[in-house]
Amino acid sequence: MVNPNVPENDLEQIERGKRIKYIREKELKMNKSQLGPKIGVSPQFLGLVERGKGNLVYKSIRALREISGHSADYILFGLDDEVLRETNRYLQKFSEIEIIKAISSIKDIVILIKKLDN
Repeated sequence: MVNPNVPENDLEQIERGKRIKYIREKELKMNKSQLGPKIGVSPQFLGLVERGKGNLVYKSIRALREISGHSADYILFGLDDEVLRETNRYLQKFSEIEIIKAISSIKDIVILIKKLDN
């Protein structure tokens, strides 16, 4: 239930903290003393962040993104990144040249579809 007396920015910060705690506990299976130093913060400050009382700086978000595999959009805003994660796992099977060729083919298909629609 949303508390109407809590400013929207505070609610976002609280939700962000919950996501970070979930990532730490459920996905990374780490305690604050393990994760904090890996992302450049003290365990105590990480606890504040997880309770919605603090924010991570860019460097820490970037480190958490690299460790967890989540996008910054997910960590910061809760935007679903499963499609991105799945795509990245799949694309690791291909070389950069193969990916570039596939993207070029997709562009050609989009142009063709647009022409057929007109």
